[in-house]
Amino acid sequence: MLDEGYIKYQIEWIKAEPLPESLLTELHFWRKKMYEKGLIGFDEKLGVGYGNISLRHPDNPDQFIISGTQTGHLSDLNAMHYTLVTRYDIAANRLRCEGPIQASSESLTHAAVYGLHPDLQAVIHIHDAVLWKRLLHKIPTTSRLVPYGTPEMAFEVGRLYRESTLAAGRLFVMAGHQDGLVSFGSELAEAGEIILNLTK
Repeated sequence: MLDEGYIKYQIEWIKAEPLPESLLTELHFWRKKMYEKGLIGFDEKLGVGYGNISLRHPDNPDQFIISGTQTGHLSDLNAMHYTLVTRYDIAANRLRCEGPIQASSESLTHAAVYGLHPDLQAVIHIHDAVLWKRLLHKIPTTSRLVPYGTPEMAFEVGRLYRESTLAAGRLFVMAGHQDGLVSFGSELAEAGEIILNLTK
């Protein structure tokens, strides 16, 4: 797919100072783990990065911190590579972020997960061909007709949460996004362990 890795929503980016490192420690830790396992990285054939990670802001539950667009090729991220999503409208395909970098192309999907339940605090989006093939249609799976980074994908997440075992399993496959899977949890450790347990 030629559009892999690119932002599809309307973005209002307010360039701002990086977030405090105190808010990013867990994000750094879990993003590094995913990168080391090749679950977040860079696709040489397509020439784009893949995978992203986010955490609900501890002081404002309507906002979340997410890794920036086109950062998959980096082995280590720093404060310059994260941004704060301050407002979003899924139906209107619109998002606002503040920080030194634009938000990930998958930000609307992350926003959809946070909208499912106030206890959900973290989201990790990875790519793994083996896991994707093994779990496709075996666990909650979005329609293959729905592309990543769109309102339709966000609505699919809500549908799966209502109609499948997603609320309990906290992991879904993106049938229309080759190799893409998303985990989430009440903390980053939960979202991360869901994925790591599958790769053992």
